[in-house]
Amino acid sequence: MPERFAFTIQATDGAARTGRMEMLRGEIRTPAFMPVGTAATVKALKPETVRKTGADIILGNTYHLMLRPGAERVARLGGLHKFMNWQRPILTDSGGYQVMSLSELRKLTERGVEFRSHIDGSKHMLTPERSMEIQRLLGSDIVMAFDECPRADRPRDEIAASMEMSMRWAKRSREGFDAGGEHAERSALFGIQQGALDQDLRKVSAEKLAEIGFDGYAIGGLAVGEGQEAMFATLDFAPGQLPADRPRYLMGVGKPDDLVGAVERGVDMFDCVLPSRSGRNGQAFTWNGPINLRNARFAEDQEPLDGRCACDTCGTYTRAYLHHLVKSQEILGAMLMTEHNIAFYQQLMQAMRDAIAEGRFATFATNFRSDYLR
Repeated sequence: MPERFAFTIQATDGAARTGRMEMLRGEIRTPAFMPVGTAATVKALKPETVRKTGADIILGNTYHLMLRPGAERVARLGGLHKFMNWQRPILTDSGGYQVMSLSELRKLTERGVEFRSHIDGSKHMLTPERSMEIQRLLGSDIVMAFDECPRADRPRDEIAASMEMSMRWAKRSREGFDAGGEHAERSALFGIQQGALDQDLRKVSAEKLAEIGFDGYAIGGLAVGEGQEAMFATLDFAPGQLPADRPRYLMGVGKPDDLVGAVERGVDMFDCVLPSRSGRNGQAFTWNGPINLRNARFAEDQEPLDGRCACDTCGTYTRAYLHHLVKSQEILGAMLMTEHNIAFYQQLMQAMRDAIAEGRFATFATNFRSDYLR
């Protein structure tokens, strides 16, 4: 029987690593990209289609699921995996970021965050303990600690105070998770490093998290408007501050060139709504850069979206047909474009895993950027 959680690094090339996480619901190859299934669905795709693209794990959203349909209801219906028909691992975020960014009239205290739902205005309280309970009710395989994510442009003393509170919340998250009985015995808990763009604050955060002890460690507080240059500058030091024998997860990232640059700097896991959201809005990611299928130049283009892509969309449909679907706002357009984008991201991850294993990642990254950013 597989272990509750095990992480093995199989090869390194510079700071880049490839390996695997083993969990009771299956193996996760790293570097890994997790499609985002915010409300128990990766928008426009059936779960079996998501798996066919090569995804080993998806992400579910604590904030959205606690508001609708409700964590207790999902639990009564057999848990998130049964509810949405996805039998492989699921990572759930803690809900903290969405509370800060989406909810109305929120009030932050040491206990947690009181907020009103963006759906119906109902009042809720989210604490580290309640976040752990919700993720347990959902049946999450990888649970995220509850944290606060301040904007990177806030004064340093505010960012420091927020980071210190997030570390106190991390300890309460650890205790809440460990009190979860059978769920804690088959799932994993990740801590989240904070500190914005400040190297010293992130070092303190990493040390406090390691002292508490987690199965994996996320780099939080990036991809929130600071720009790629600042993000990469932070990733030049942040991953190395975290335990080397545990997976490192960069939350909410990102564009394909973000992923390559972050893997180059030692990151193992990613999630982002970009491939699915862009697909619904007519943008396709390709090895030669993103293209907008709304553009009139594709109206009679009989080429596939991307001649190097192995997905069903590229193997079956032309750019002209996809242009028509997108312009007509047909549902099939969103489905086919999303399928391609998620598949492209998975093919990119596989290409990076292969390049690291074969000791040619620097060449791969240079060639990728030459084609993608031209």
